[in-house]
Amino acid sequence: MTEKKQVYIAVGIILSADRSQIFITQRAQKAHKGGFWEFAGGKVEDGESAKEAVVRELSEEVGISVTGLEPFMTLAHDYPEKSLSFDFFLVTQFGGEPFGKEGQPSAWVQIDELRDYDFPEANAPVIQALMDSVKA
Repeated sequence: MTEKKQVYIAVGIILSADRSQIFITQRAQKAHKGGFWEFAGGKVEDGESAKEAVVRELSEEVGISVTGLEPFMTLAHDYPEKSLSFDFFLVTQFGGEPFGKEGQPSAWVQIDELRDYDFPEANAPVIQALMDSVKA
C-alpha cells in the first residue's frame, strides 16, 4: 500500500472593505475538484511560511498585493487520493483589484450566499465559520 500524497496549502479569504463579500474563483476543469469554486491560494513551497505562500499565491492567481492578513482557521482533510492540510487567512487589506489572472472565472459574493456555490468538501467547515461570523 502506498502512502497518500501530503499537500500543505495556504489560502486567502479575500474580504471586501466592509467585510460583507468574499472574492472566489472557479477551479480549472482539469484540476483536482475541477469546476468547484474556491478561495484563492496554493501549495506552500519548501522553506516558505504559510503567510509567505498566501501572499505569493494571491499575487500569482488574482493579481493583488496583500497588506493585511489575519489567521482564520487551520484544518486537515483526507481525500481518497491525497491528504491536505490548510492554513486559511482572512485578507483584510490589499492593493489592486482581484481578478482571475489565470483566466479562471471569479466573483465577489455575499458571505451569506457562499452555500449557493459548489466548493470542495474540505471547505465546508470554513464556509460554516464564515457564515457564523456574519450572524455574530
